[in-house]
Amino acid sequence: DGIYKESVQKVYHFLLRLTENEELAEELTSETFYQAFLHIGQFRGECSMDTWLCQIAKNAYYKELRRRQKLRPEDTFKDIQAKDYYKDVENRDMALSLHKILHQLENPYKEVFSLRVFGELQFKEIASVFGKSESWAKMTYYRAKAKIIAEMEVWHGKEK
Repeated sequence: DGIYKESVQKVYHFLLRLTENEELAEELTSETFYQAFLHIGQFRGECSMDTWLCQIAKNAYYKELRRRQKLRPEDTFKDIQAKDYYKDVENRDMALSLHKILHQLENPYKEVFSLRVFGELQFKEIASVFGKSESWAKMTYYRAKAKIIAEMEVWHGKEK
């Protein structure tokens, strides 16, 4: 109960930034604390409780995304107010290339880049998720970005 009272707002705001949807953030916050309750014995204290809870929240969010991807395409993400990243065919091709490259990128680069770009998290929040410093989060993001840019240049060089 004490952990819930102390951390619920942090987890909710973390999920709200990821989902950009209040109802979904509330639902995932509940799921996060339910999972934390079930698995509290697995908390080793190697990171803060908030970091552990945000990791559970992130996993719940990814699980929800996978579940929604199994729906018919027209039903997918209906209640998530996602930004429209794909306005025309050229942008779709570029986005597809980006996602293919991102999929091949090793962790933690893939995850940090995704949390920063798609989750719109601040470096401080990303650092908290990983239990690392803000400088580590910035450096990891910029290294991931450099790897993606280099790979995009290779991919688009092959297409021409």
